[in-house]
Amino acid sequence: MAADIDEQPAGYERLLSAAHATPIARVAAAVAERRPRHVVFTARGTSDHAALYGAYLSEIRLGLPAGLASPSAVTLFGARPDLSGALMVGVSQSGGSPDLTEVLRSARDSGALTLAITNAPDSPLAATAELSIDIAAGHERAVAATKTYTAELLALLMLVEGIRAGDGALPTEERQALAELPELAARTLADPVPAQLAPRYRFAAQLVTTGRGYAYPTAREAALKLMETSYLPALAFSGADLLHGPLAMTDPDVPVLAVIGSGPGGRSMGEVLPRLGERRADVVVVGSADVGGATRLAVPETDERYAPLLDILPLQRLALALALTRGEDPDAPRGLKKITATR
Repeated sequence: MAADIDEQPAGYERLLSAAHATPIARVAAAVAERRPRHVVFTARGTSDHAALYGAYLSEIRLGLPAGLASPSAVTLFGARPDLSGALMVGVSQSGGSPDLTEVLRSARDSGALTLAITNAPDSPLAATAELSIDIAAGHERAVAATKTYTAELLALLMLVEGIRAGDGALPTEERQALAELPELAARTLADPVPAQLAPRYRFAAQLVTTGRGYAYPTAREAALKLMETSYLPALAFSGADLLHGPLAMTDPDVPVLAVIGSGPGGRSMGEVLPRLGERRADVVVVGSADVGGATRLAVPETDERYAPLLDILPLQRLALALALTRGEDPDAPRGLKKITATR
């Protein structure tokens, strides 16, 4: 897991290279030409959180309604939604789950433009879709996904911005900004604080993660990593949803990891943090600026669209360090396999 985490800056650089950026641009141009009316994502587990990020990008950057499909509606209940005019995107590291493949097949039969985003270009999912994107993350050693998650995020970002451009090509300013990501990621991973923080939560019984907008998928993915590697019950909430009841469960014994970006989503968390303070919650902030009374996992300031590619890195390292501190083996979580075939 440590090796996979450390490979992410190189993974960003690889995906941004012409060898991989050019095929993504061709896919984006093909999607733009079809002018889909809405976007539907289908995914499971970690990839589901990447898909949620893609849904935010689609609605905010493309102005297209976007949502996440329920695979069981198709595979268990036999539903065949009319997806004509839609872009259906299957996101899967392995591309091997039968239910996601069936959802794409059904969507294609109903007239949707189908796209697979996967680390396995020869997988059943990629073969079923009309278009496919290889996230080029390389072999992932650990069961808990890290580098494939961030590669999915970057591929989705490049795809959406290419569609927005119309011809698939990223604008010069966008390319220049994205080119800084590998170095920013390396700086983020060099911070020793996540490992230093782990002993503080060695005996935690539960934990809450929260964020809004682009940060919400990060909160959900962080919770999953903590549950997978440390078997620590972790609940993820949108900052807005946290105020609608779950806030009551927070207290000094329930740590809260709050992802605070520098854009509208991060600013909206200004309503949440004082309420957590009233509960005397143990708050750790992931962000580029200090927040009074909270420990901070520092990340460089960047556009809020890019922040998920950096914010998750210290949280992955915290999950790794916490698992080791609690005497667990993060490379072999009990009961988990690298490929989970659901139907």
